[in-house]
Amino acid sequence: MPASRTKPNYVKMREESDLSLEVVILLILGVFMFLFGILLFRIHTGELPYNPDSTYGLFLVIVAFQIVTMGKTPFGDLRRSWLLVIVGICAAILGMVACFIPGTLSWLVRVLVGVLLFAGGISLILQLFFSKEKARLWMKVPGVLRHLTIACGLVYAITIISGLITLFPGITTDPQTGIVLLAYGISFFYLSWCIYKVSGVYPEEPVELKKESRNRFKFLQEASISLSLAVLIMVGVLITILGFLLFPVNLGILPFSPDGQLGLLLVIMAIQMMTLGETPMGQYKRSWLMIVLGIVFAAMGIFSCTVPGILTGMVQILLGVLNILGGGILLLKRFIPILQGLKDPPGEPVPLPPIAKKLAITQTVLNVVSIAFGLSMLTPGLIPAMIVPVILIINGVLLFVLGYILQEITRIEESSDQSSAHPG
Repeated sequence: MPASRTKPNYVKMREESDLSLEVVILLILGVFMFLFGILLFRIHTGELPYNPDSTYGLFLVIVAFQIVTMGKTPFGDLRRSWLLVIVGICAAILGMVACFIPGTLSWLVRVLVGVLLFAGGISLILQLFFSKEKARLWMKVPGVLRHLTIACGLVYAITIISGLITLFPGITTDPQTGIVLLAYGISFFYLSWCIYKVSGVYPEEPVELKKESRNRFKFLQEASISLSLAVLIMVGVLITILGFLLFPVNLGILPFSPDGQLGLLLVIMAIQMMTLGETPMGQYKRSWLMIVLGIVFAAMGIFSCTVPGILTGMVQILLGVLNILGGGILLLKRFIPILQGLKDPPGEPVPLPPIAKKLAITQTVLNVVSIAFGLSMLTPGLIPAMIVPVILIINGVLLFVLGYILQEITRIEESSDQSSAHPG
């Protein structure tokens, strides 16, 4: 009897998940707030250390992910123009610097997060109740839309309270703030469940692309970038900023938070796993098992950013092993077919297009750099300290190059599809 129950559960875990990016981000925010609330009780008693800069910085990076990938801001949904994407990247850079370099942006990041929460919460709750397309309409329909109205109201109300607490820390005690954060986390879980159910009951109809009036300013035009490319840009920014900051860090000019670095890397890896199925060891089916692993990685990253010095060694080893294995496995997958082709060459080799050659070279160098970064994680003294930031900058630049190549391949495929659809 137990075996018959276990098998269906195991099969279900291997099935493709249908969680949208919005639901994934809400789940991660729920984990963030709920875990932070639990930890705050022990931080208050002095049992655990606390890194506010990395905590606020991580929150900013998650908000930036929403802006860049979906056009969702703390003040509501906006058209994802290039200007909005740039604003999101700037917010991400600010959050990353706060995670990596403690003490330099403490006041600025705290106030910025407080303003975003307080003003954003007010803006969202006003839109919820005064827009004809939201609460007024949703409450007329029994079922999940009423739950969605309640969940949105809860999240927005607690967002306003959290903003006030962030701007004026003395208005509550740590235990009271912890209770607010626990409620905040639960409300995010509730909202993510509601949006997941709504997307199943009311699936979005495909929207035909409209020919927009050409704006003189390119920054105000729609940013036509895919989800995978938007995530790739964010990872590239993260790695490049980290590389440049490590130069003054290694010279002793700036302080550094290894826990903030490792935690942020884990959370971004979790987002990639949950939204795209991408891991350091390659791309896999976005199964429910992958979602669970992503949530575990996100929780470890959030813990590392909030509470320094406890998971440092474990996370460092985990990231090092994943980068080495991932780089090695992907290199083997790429070169084994080539070696087999040399042993048993085909009659006439088919030459690769130039863009395919660029892609293969870029991916190969990225795999080598990934192995080098993993080695620097596992054996800090093996690679000289001033070489590590060079490796990271090369990695970041190559990610931008990879994004450009993938965008070019997409354009070539689209143009070939259009030409085949209209041969005359």
